[in-house]
Amino acid sequence: MWLPVKIDERRPEPLYHQIESQLRGLILGGQLQEGTALPSIRELAASLRCSAITIRRVYQDLENEGLIRTRQGAGTFVAGVERSDRDRHRLGRAAEQLEQAIDAGLQLQCSLEEIESLFMELVRSKSATSTGGYPDA
Repeated sequence: MWLPVKIDERRPEPLYHQIESQLRGLILGGQLQEGTALPSIRELAASLRCSAITIRRVYQDLENEGLIRTRQGAGTFVAGVERSDRDRHRLGRAAEQLEQAIDAGLQLQCSLEEIESLFMELVRSKSATSTGGYPDA
C-alpha cells in the first residue's frame, strides 16, 4: 500500500516525527479509514528510504496513542477513532503549532498585542482565501 507521506532530510525535525505527524494527520483527517491495512515496517521503510527502526518507532507511538493496532501475523491496521478523540487530537495538534508560533513571536520581542493582531489578520486572510473572498462566511 502506498501512503502519501513525504520526508525532507533538510528539515531540522527528526524523520520519525515527520512520518508520525503525517500518518497521524491521515488517520485523524479521515483519509485512512478504520481497518485500512498499513504497509509492513520493512515495506514503509523501503518506500521512504529510511531505517526500519524509524518506522518501528512511528508505529509504536501511534499504537500507544490508539490510532493503529497490530495483529500478530495479520499486519498493522488503522484503529477506530472516536469523534471526541479525533477532535482532541486535532485541536491538540493545532494548539502545538500555535504555541510554537507564539514562542517565535515572543523570541522576536513582539508584544502580546502584536501577536494577537497578527493572528487575527492571518485568520481573516486565510478565511477570505478559503471562502472565496468572504471572511465572515
